[in-house]
Amino acid sequence: MTAKLIDGKAVAQIIQDRVKQEAESLRAKFSIAPGLAAVLIGDNPASKTYVGMKNKMCQELGMASVGRTLPADISQEDAMKVVRELAADPKVHGILVQLPLPKHLDTESILGAVPIEKDIDGFHPVNIGRLAMKNREPMFVPCTPAGVIELIDSAGTKIEGARAVVLGRSNIVGLPAAMLLVHRNATVTICHSRTQNIADVVREADIVVAAIGKAQFVKAEWIKPGATIIDVGTNAIPDATKKSGQRLVGDVDFEKAKEVAGAITPVPGGVGPMTIAMLMQNTLNAAKRSVGLIQ
Repeated sequence: MTAKLIDGKAVAQIIQDRVKQEAESLRAKFSIAPGLAAVLIGDNPASKTYVGMKNKMCQELGMASVGRTLPADISQEDAMKVVRELAADPKVHGILVQLPLPKHLDTESILGAVPIEKDIDGFHPVNIGRLAMKNREPMFVPCTPAGVIELIDSAGTKIEGARAVVLGRSNIVGLPAAMLLVHRNATVTICHSRTQNIADVVREADIVVAAIGKAQFVKAEWIKPGATIIDVGTNAIPDATKKSGQRLVGDVDFEKAKEVAGAITPVPGGVGPMTIAMLMQNTLNAAKRSVGLIQ
């Protein structure tokens, strides 16, 4: 059996097309463009690339993009001042603080300065708290976990009643992904570096979300036949056949796992495109909320 390939680019494109159409409608009816402000502190190359991709996507979808690039040695007070200025700007509907921040800055305080109604990354303590509670809804869900759920749905996998295993417990992916699956009535196990007999735990799963940050960690023999595998990992490994001398792989041994799984995401081209698509969706929702179209 060869698994169904879950095409993150195709699913993301559907979301982006919908966002573009709704953004055009907002401009026509309310004369506003959904506005995304990205705060980049320091010169981390990966962060600069990611923010650049977000700015480009905003332009493609007819959304406004505001950039704030700050020096790596900026003080906590000055960084907070920039975030508060963006919070007070009515043209800015969503604020993204690109992580990680320089070590001398208090990340929690800076994220906490983003108003909950502009927290398009879904990292505000109130949004995360609501996500963790039964019968409560956050204003925004973190983008990568939200994309994970979209991909599972796109594969036709039934979440309700399924046994799901999430590998990784980060605040950005693992924990919120697990909470989203619980909200959809899956029975969820979170595995991490201290989990014993991890292979045996994974073998019980109908759905596996791999976000542990270890190249090809999940082996084919761990996978239940027919399971849906969502690989969030992005790891560079040596490859002499590539001009760069390396290639990207996920947290799952894709080539072997696809012969066992029922559906699986590739790396790259799986979860990655979904993160930016869901960020655009969150920004649109923030703009719609600002004019009373959604609560």
